[in-house]
Amino acid sequence: MSRMKTNLIQSVTKIDSGSINFLSQDRAFHHSSVLFRARFQQILLQSSTFHRPEKKYANSNIKTLFRQGTPIVKKRHSIFHHDPENTVRNFHSKTGRNNNSETMICKRRVIGAIDQGTTSTRFMLFDANDLSELSSYQLSHESYYPKPGWVEQEPMVILQNTVECMSNACDKLEIDDVEIVAIGVTNQRETTVLWDSETGEPLCRAIVWNDTRTKDLVDSICKEKANGDYSKFRDICGLPLSTYFSAVKLRWMIDHYPEVKKSVERGTCMFGTVDSWLIWNLTGGTKGGIHITDVTNASRTMLMNLQTLQWDEEMLQVFNIPSGVKLPTIKSSAEIYAPIQKDIVQEHPLLSNVVIAGCIGDQQSATIGQRCFNKGDTKNTYGTGCFLLMNCGNEIVKSTHGLLSTVQYQLGSDSKPVYALEGSVAVCGSGVTWLQQNLKIISNPSESETVARTVSDTGGVYFVPAFSGLFCPYWRQDARGTIVGITQYTNSAHIVRAMLEAVCYQTQEVLEAMCKDSGTDVANLMVDGGMTKNSLLMQLQADISRKKVRIPSYSETTVLGAAICACFGVKIFHHIKDVPAPHKDKMLIFKPHISEEETQLKMKRWRKAVSKSLDWHEE
Repeated sequence: MSRMKTNLIQSVTKIDSGSINFLSQDRAFHHSSVLFRARFQQILLQSSTFHRPEKKYANSNIKTLFRQGTPIVKKRHSIFHHDPENTVRNFHSKTGRNNNSETMICKRRVIGAIDQGTTSTRFMLFDANDLSELSSYQLSHESYYPKPGWVEQEPMVILQNTVECMSNACDKLEIDDVEIVAIGVTNQRETTVLWDSETGEPLCRAIVWNDTRTKDLVDSICKEKANGDYSKFRDICGLPLSTYFSAVKLRWMIDHYPEVKKSVERGTCMFGTVDSWLIWNLTGGTKGGIHITDVTNASRTMLMNLQTLQWDEEMLQVFNIPSGVKLPTIKSSAEIYAPIQKDIVQEHPLLSNVVIAGCIGDQQSATIGQRCFNKGDTKNTYGTGCFLLMNCGNEIVKSTHGLLSTVQYQLGSDSKPVYALEGSVAVCGSGVTWLQQNLKIISNPSESETVARTVSDTGGVYFVPAFSGLFCPYWRQDARGTIVGITQYTNSAHIVRAMLEAVCYQTQEVLEAMCKDSGTDVANLMVDGGMTKNSLLMQLQADISRKKVRIPSYSETTVLGAAICACFGVKIFHHIKDVPAPHKDKMLIFKPHISEEETQLKMKRWRKAVSKSLDWHEE
């Protein structure tokens, strides 16, 4: 034994028989000195050095976790299968909430968050006290475009990337004596996954939220079930008939994929958005995984009743969803759902038996990360698309200006839901990617700002990026991408700048609709997402909206929102006042620099360009 160890053990042995107080954030724990000496000597004798042990659970074989779509689970007893009482007992043990002093070891509490987005997946770890970021890991995945308007992804790749991100983020953590108390999940919404409950295998690729293959089916349902009124079911689900939402994607999959139809007939077809797919697998898969979703994700399917927060029989009949499809149980956005099965994550020491305690759609999650807890608070996320949400409190505001009524969050099963108005813009970052990959006029997305700054304006060019139709406030599936105002003077920089301005014009149209529906003006626009790094885009947004655009000091608000939900789920937070406030003095603020007359002229020309993009869908 080293001299250092010997001296430490001797020092511990000399502690008198009084009690030793361990102070935590919640309470003081009292241990006898005898118990402390025995436990401390055991820890020292078992360790060969005082450095962190080498991790033998590295991710070299992470993809073998899943074979033929089924998680590999070792055949041994787990106290968590079919025993919810043990789940709660284990959680209280991890947080020191029991009376057994032997288990009360003071550790830094950490919250994990999965952020599964349209283009990538990441896992982050946050300090549960101040929500500071401690570690993160991110992996991208492919989308597939087999036909015009089709967008697909591989569910197994998403799952494998999620597990790998979780393990690697834990590996990167540079802090000892930590305890992951809970994990929250946030995800791309509407993207639809079907899998077999017996094999665990996906029945087909996932259909992504911006896929438009279902246009003809939407038109048919509208004609047969809604008398040609696309807004007929807004009073029930808050949404118009559109290719955007999950129900029509589910119906299309049943009609066109033989494997799906067979699984439905067997009663083994499981339906869910990406959150359901991940949580089912992470909590056991075919070996007892739970099949759930939360109110925010369910509110994007067109199948949930906004008032009851349950699946609606009328909407199930509208889309002719058979009883052979297994629907997930709808839960709140913050409660203990189930523990992660340690076998699935290769028994990583930090992930073993951690509970999943938060689940929320990505755009709603960003509102929580932005602390949009007050009625009228509004945020816009600039990602693949743009998504504006306005907090409407506990009231469902029915839009008459093309917006969506949706659930913003429900922080606990005993809490009232908070509703929101939402405006969705289909193309934002994806438009910049299109400039890079299709037109090849920029070499990478970040170059869009540099190129756009080489010209002072668009030279009269307007770009309507209706690649998959137009979302709010138009809801026109027949719209197609259009560039107008081109002359011999036009160059590639004008087109790039016109793409950036298009994002701002569409955002402004949504803001105008929100003010009309809610009767509330938006003084400040809270923004987040990858595209907020483009300072030219943010200045253009301030000019066109004539509002202050505020970027928080911490930009990863979507994944932070999932972590906050998990904190509510395990009662670290009990009230929104418990959530640490962002540093407002560190916010970056953009103010309008052009006149109101110039803004109005630009918007007038934009609307004229939009009119030229309509009625292009081939019959």
